[in-house]
Amino acid sequence: MLEEYIYCGTEKLRCGYTTGSCAAAAAKASALMLLSEIKIDKISLMTPKGILLELDIENPQIGFDYAECAVKKDSGDDPDVTNGILVYARVEKLTSGIIIDGGKGVGRVTKSGLDRKVGEAAINTVPRKMIENTVAEIAEKYDYNGGFRIIISVPEGEKIARNTYNPRLGIEGGISIIGTSGIVEPMSSRAVIETIRTEESMIKAQGRKNILITIGNYSGTFLKEHLPELDKTVKCSNFIGDAVDFAVEFGFERVLIAGHAGKLVKLGAGIMNTHSSNADGRMDVLITCGLLAGADTETLKKIHECITADNALGILKSVGLLERAMEILMDKIQFYLNARVKNLLEIGALMFSNKYGVLGKTSRADRIIKFIKEECNG
Repeated sequence: MLEEYIYCGTEKLRCGYTTGSCAAAAAKASALMLLSEIKIDKISLMTPKGILLELDIENPQIGFDYAECAVKKDSGDDPDVTNGILVYARVEKLTSGIIIDGGKGVGRVTKSGLDRKVGEAAINTVPRKMIENTVAEIAEKYDYNGGFRIIISVPEGEKIARNTYNPRLGIEGGISIIGTSGIVEPMSSRAVIETIRTEESMIKAQGRKNILITIGNYSGTFLKEHLPELDKTVKCSNFIGDAVDFAVEFGFERVLIAGHAGKLVKLGAGIMNTHSSNADGRMDVLITCGLLAGADTETLKKIHECITADNALGILKSVGLLERAMEILMDKIQFYLNARVKNLLEIGALMFSNKYGVLGKTSRADRIIKFIKEECNG
């Protein structure tokens, strides 16, 4: 068990290791058994993060022309659906070179814009390099000048993949073998952010110039009912700033952000990570907009006591100031979005609530929606 920890707030959480580390360790152990003709029960692996892993080997086998074994995935205290799965590596001798492919339970790429080309096994670049380096280390140790064929498989992979983003991303038939540091940091947001980046990359690879970013499930449902012609959305969860940054990075021309008021109100204060643990500010923003719209002190006090954005919006509506307050808020949102993209693309936002429908659009929203519709219909 890896004894490496990080702190999330005041909570001490144990780190784990990635599927990429499991695959590399299993490949190293299999290559070692193939060349030594001796079964082993442990293997060491240096991760890209610089943390040395000492891993148990499961189900070691040595055949006439191959060796195979597995390493069990340990996600530490991270709530990862792949925790506890076995990642196998089968290694065979070749005349020269190193070929890495996926077997049962490792997904295949079916859409462009991912780390691997269409048709290849979803074994990402860093794990591939880790595998290559580890088997090359074993070859050097045994003065072996030939090559290797390495097949990575995950018996439970196809079943587990149904609970991941893989089907949406265009990876069919199993999980991805991933990891850039080799180490899983508990409660890390990196995986979510990387998924956002991947989805945007895929949309750009399809030739799109405009992108629609939604905040969550509410946004998707709302758009299906009110703007069904808008497709190719990327759900960014709380990571609005990261999603916008990626849109700039990939060279999109226009971005529309659509979201429920409960999250999008925070943009009125320039808050680009809307998770409650990061920042709130909803009532502060609505109080400010209400004040600028002409609300009296009693109304502002009532907003201050609200728990949800919908409750606060109801108070503004009851005094006839909802429309004006939303105009002020959308102007503030446009200001902060412009500041984020630094005029490198055109950006806008659409805000709604389940109770009141569309609450407001920034000044550029309708123009951007027009371009997105045209591109969708084209």
